[in-house]
Amino acid sequence: MGSAALEILGLVLCLVGWVGLILACGLPMWQVTAFLDHNIVTAQTTWKGLWMSCVVQSTGHMQCKVYESVLALSAEVQAARALTVGAVLLALVALFVSLAGAQCTTCVAPGPAKARVALTGGVLYALCGLLALVPLCWFANIVVREFYDPAVPVSQKYELGAALYIGWAASALLMCGGGLVCCGAWVCAGRPDLSFPVKYSAPRRPTTSGDYDKKNYV
Repeated sequence: MGSAALEILGLVLCLVGWVGLILACGLPMWQVTAFLDHNIVTAQTTWKGLWMSCVVQSTGHMQCKVYESVLALSAEVQAARALTVGAVLLALVALFVSLAGAQCTTCVAPGPAKARVALTGGVLYALCGLLALVPLCWFANIVVREFYDPAVPVSQKYELGAALYIGWAASALLMCGGGLVCCGAWVCAGRPDLSFPVKYSAPRRPTTSGDYDKKNYV
């Protein structure tokens, strides 16, 4: 039962991380305007993401524009798009694999093969978290480098957006959840007595007198 609890906890963490990764991919807040001049009155804030850029006025009005040309985007944005979407799709595949190998499902017969399927799902989740870290850290490095570059005008300096922090948290959840799924599968393979208890009993057969047979069928 202990290994099954590890797998269920790992799956919950992975699902939360997957949702967070989707949010980080879609939110237009990978980099936000940095306000360095304290004497200027802030009139608008600029957000930039993988799919669109938004301008938020001081009055609360927000206007967003989707990037129309893919080829006109910078190399880091194109790579971040591909890697983030790839990580989201890989997490979807890992979900089906993990559910097929989970001890609480009957998609695969209990045994070493079922533990290997669950272990594969956990490894895929961990790889998904690592894959998502690549564009997040790459983007953060570019933002920080340009922020401290004296050649970049103050009006073009940006700070780390909320989407990056959400993505980092999601990556951590995916790797931790994948590790728990792998631990649960490993424990189940090494200690079958700790696996999810599943017992099947045959239906009782009626006798000629109308009573049910007292024998136990397991």
